This record gives sequence, structure tokens and C-alpha cells, in this order.
Amino acid sequence: MTVESIASTISESTTESPSDIIIREIKSLLNNGKLKPGDRLPAERKLAEQFGVGRAYVRDAIKKLEFYGVLKTLPQSGSVIAGLEIPALEGLITDVLKLDNYDFYSLVETRLILETNAARLCALRRTDEDLVKIEAALRNYLDKDKTGGMEVADADMAFHRSIAEGSKNMVIKSLMMIITPDILKSFNEYKVCQAVETVASNEHLKLLEYIRAKDSEAAEATMRLHLNNVMVFASSLKK
Repeated sequence: MTVESIASTISESTTESPSDIIIREIKSLLNNGKLKPGDRLPAERKLAEQFGVGRAYVRDAIKKLEFYGVLKTLPQSGSVIAGLEIPALEGLITDVLKLDNYDFYSLVETRLILETNAARLCALRRTDEDLVKIEAALRNYLDKDKTGGMEVADADMAFHRSIAEGSKNMVIKSLMMIITPDILKSFNEYKVCQAVETVASNEHLKLLEYIRAKDSEAAEATMRLHLNNVMVFASSLKK
């Protein structure tokens, strides 16, 4: 199947997030036989134009599908449907879409598991280059914190992702990338930054301090404290 014919089959929808529209449409194309294992997806730019969304949403959808083994990225070929049986591919895509149905508490709980380890490993493994990136991400967060709004949440997660990257554990980094869009959606819905911003900045500064000093135990403990504060807020939403 050609790149053009795949793109022309995809229709717009306003009922789901942009990333999920792409993921669900790929599942539909597999189900009706218009997309088969080994077919190449349209280029990122073309998909973004077709859906009328930013390329970041396309990248998010592709990253999720790659992580779950639905897509493979091949040199000079782009993203290709994995060579699995159709039922297996559809099952994997269903799992990807279920991720967006997780409640905020579950997302924070997952962050606690991932990011305490990320902070510990980052303190042990970070390079000088990693430290420069973490410092830049924190400066950006502190600047955005003065203005408020969703820019704060974006900068907050960018800081946390910089720590995950410094951990040198690519699974942690990939999982963080996968859950970030859902976290940001929850941040916006529940005004999380407004609820915890009083202490968040100080905790971020402490995290940088301990990572710079390569104090892994203190970095892990600070990240745990930081996310426990968000857990308390998330728990209040369940009552």
C-alpha cells in the first residue's frame, strides 16, 4: 500500500485526543485490510497535515506504537507496521489506547515508581552534559512558574524528563515519554500546578542540588517526597 493511499484513507475526528485519533485510525485500517504488516506509514509531516495537528502529536502516537511493538522504524524507510498477525497487532493497539483511560492517581503512582529510580540513577550516572540540560530545564521551569498556565506544566515535565534522560535507562526515558501527554492532560484538568506549586520549585532546586553532588540517596528521597505531595492531591480527587 502506498504512502499516499494510507494518508488519504485517514479521516479527521474531534472526539479523541489527536494522538489517539491517529492510533485508532491505524487500528481501523488494519481491521479492514487497507493497512497490512510491512506497510509504511506516511511521513510525520504528511500525517500532521492530514489531521490538522502539530507534529508533536504524531510523534507521540508513533512513539507509543513503537514502544508496544506495533511499529518499527527502519533506516530510510520510516515507520513500518510490524510483521505480526493482524489480531496480535490489534490487541497491542487496544493496550496502547487503554493507557489514556488510566486515572490521574494511577499515573502519579506510575511516576513514583519510575522517577524515584530515575533520580537515583541520574545522580549516579549523569554526565556534565546531562547536568547542563537539567539546569537549563530547571531555569525554564522557574521562569514559566512566574507566568502560570499550561506552560508551567510543560516546563515541569521537561525538567523531569531531563532527569530520566540522565538516568541512562532508555526504558525509563521511553515510559516517561509515553505517559507525559496524559499527565499534562490531567495537570490541565485538575489544575495540579496551582495546587502544588508552593513547594514544587524548592523541591526541584533540591533535586538539582543532589544530582549535581551525585548524592543518589538524597536525590531519590527528594523525588519521592516531591511526588508524594502530588499523590496526596491525587488521592483527594478520588474522595
